[in-house]
Amino acid sequence: MARSSLILLLLSLPYISCEATSPVAASNFIKASCMGTKYPALCIQSLAAFAPSIQQSPRQLAETALSVSLDRARDTQAFVSKMKKFRGLKKREYEAIQDCMEEMSEGVDRLSKSVQELKHMGEGKGQDFLWHVSNVETWASAALTDENTCFDGFAGKGMDGKIKASIRARVINVAQVTSNALSLVNQFASKQ
Repeated sequence: MARSSLILLLLSLPYISCEATSPVAASNFIKASCMGTKYPALCIQSLAAFAPSIQQSPRQLAETALSVSLDRARDTQAFVSKMKKFRGLKKREYEAIQDCMEEMSEGVDRLSKSVQELKHMGEGKGQDFLWHVSNVETWASAALTDENTCFDGFAGKGMDGKIKASIRARVINVAQVTSNALSLVNQFASKQ
């Protein structure tokens, strides 16, 4: 009887293994997790390509979401930096771009710390786990504030134009992806 149970267990392992790593299961996990975020369609779109590495791991999902946010923040920081070199900028536009660059730089730094903290926190439990997660949440929240603050200098009608619109679109995207990442970090923390 023990031998037949062992054989049955061994035969079922490949099925269990395939089920856990199937692309459909990973994709469904991402979709279900993203439904708890503020921007679910963007969440799914930004994370779908990473389904093979995420599989069904809340931790890997949170880590990937933070990494995506960091990559987009870096891209936006580089874009804003290029805008500073645009000819014909008004003084106020230049100053707003400069301020935005500083805010994006701080946001990139904080997101980078969040990614590293989540990657290196190990399998901590109890208070140790909560301390690490608190750090991640604090830095990701501060990055979200930095991203939102980046655009404050462009307020007012005198600042309307293509530069403002271009920067705004990118900053909003980064802020939304960061908001989603923070939500997924919170989901991960609540399951521990």
